[in-house]
Amino acid sequence: MPSALAVAAAVVALLIAVPVLAVASSLFSGGTGEVWRHLLDTVLPRYLTNTLILCAVVGIGVAVIGVGTAWATTMLEFPGRRFFDWALILPLAVPAYIMAYVYTDFFQFVGPFQTWLRDTFGWTRADYWFPDVRTLGGACAMFIFVFYPYVYMLARTAFLERVGAMLDAGQSLGLSPWARFWRISLPLARPAIVAGLALVMMETLADYGTVQYFAVQTFTTGIYRAWFSLGDRVAAAQLATALLVVVALVLLLERASRGRARYAGGGKHRPVRRSQLGRIGGWSVTAACALPLFFGFILPAGLLLHMAITQGDAQFGERYFRLVRNSALLAGVTAAIAVLLALVLTYNARATRSRLAVFFNRVVGLGYAVPGAVIAVGVLIPVARLDNWLAATIQSLTGHNPGLLLTGGIFALVYAYLVRYLTVALQGVEGGLLKVTPNMDDAAQSLGSSRADVMRRVHWPLLRGSLLTTALLVFVDVMKELPATLVMRPFNFDTLATQANILASDQRLAEASTASLTIVAAGLLPVIVLSRRITASR
Repeated sequence: MPSALAVAAAVVALLIAVPVLAVASSLFSGGTGEVWRHLLDTVLPRYLTNTLILCAVVGIGVAVIGVGTAWATTMLEFPGRRFFDWALILPLAVPAYIMAYVYTDFFQFVGPFQTWLRDTFGWTRADYWFPDVRTLGGACAMFIFVFYPYVYMLARTAFLERVGAMLDAGQSLGLSPWARFWRISLPLARPAIVAGLALVMMETLADYGTVQYFAVQTFTTGIYRAWFSLGDRVAAAQLATALLVVVALVLLLERASRGRARYAGGGKHRPVRRSQLGRIGGWSVTAACALPLFFGFILPAGLLLHMAITQGDAQFGERYFRLVRNSALLAGVTAAIAVLLALVLTYNARATRSRLAVFFNRVVGLGYAVPGAVIAVGVLIPVARLDNWLAATIQSLTGHNPGLLLTGGIFALVYAYLVRYLTVALQGVEGGLLKVTPNMDDAAQSLGSSRADVMRRVHWPLLRGSLLTTALLVFVDVMKELPATLVMRPFNFDTLATQANILASDQRLAEASTASLTIVAAGLLPVIVLSRRITASR
């Protein structure tokens, strides 16, 4: 008979899988054929084309910047290398949609940069050409500067862990630095690079705020248009299914790219010997590392701070603190539940060591690959039906209509967050539990400790840091989340993310700076944690 822990793990996996299954079931719904044919004849090809272009351009951009900076900070000695080791991950603190608002305000015709150009050189509008930020190319640039740290962190770790001794062997065989990079370092780091690119692709496909603000039509914007503008939930669910297929293809390509290859470092780990560069070469590498950091974090954060100080939000005060409270409430509740559920799943896998437990954890892990817009559609379909059934049942029993108990509050929204971010908590808890070997449990029990005592006196002290870090990562992810929050938030319940989006959509960019800066400041917390880990690992 299965244990209570195994049953709880099965229930959690089923609940996480329900939204995806609800979206997939839309393929068997008739729906409004005219709306679907209209989408197919008019905008669906554009959705697919723009989505594929975004993925291709962003993938190339983050690969070049991420791998290049990772190689430089790992293999070369140049001015500022220790600073760039950790600082290059700072753009992760800036959500792509906030960067889109900032750069639009800064580079538009009446913005500070073009105004400075005209004042300095005496130009008029007819005297020069300046690229429009709010285009498909602009969206690609936003994603590249925000997401390259995913590739940077994973590639740098691979370079540090795998290539030291092999590079020495390649050098003894007469290979040039460039040949050693292409023939040794890059192949060994390939799995890490591809894994980083897969994360970037999923984040790009999941984005709504940037592409919506730049008027770039993708599957994500199409889902919102079908739902809110055309009023067809079935068409929205079918578009969500199409987007889910694209995400699945990205994951399959990532897995297929590995083939049967296996990558493992053999022998004793040897530290990498960094090449000393001359003055010109060293400062050139410094400039190359500084550019993505400047455009990905320093400039947007500085502009937000300047706007918040000089112009600010006219609604700053009670409303601002209510937005902070709402965001913190959603993020705190989600983080606490996510860590608790991750503990259930992880301890079940540890206790049973069965394939079924591993399968449950993989089902939960799929949630991070599903865009927020798809999750919102998948959650609303079954939860709305359950909500209506509960209301009808209560009314038939009591004669009182309680209204929407689930979708009318934050329950459904927290559920959507858990589907999206439970995998983050699961990975964090699994990583922490690796530090607790079974031998520790056996030793404690041999001394007369009960299972509860082992968890309290052995596991908790070792897991405490990992659990707090995991909760922090989930907390900040929820603070930044926009697509699902826009769809599912209760009436008159705004967050910092939705407030920034609403104000920016109304071209009130200066007023959006306060909420945006708060989100960036919150995003710095996990970045600081990651930076400390990078420093400690050196």
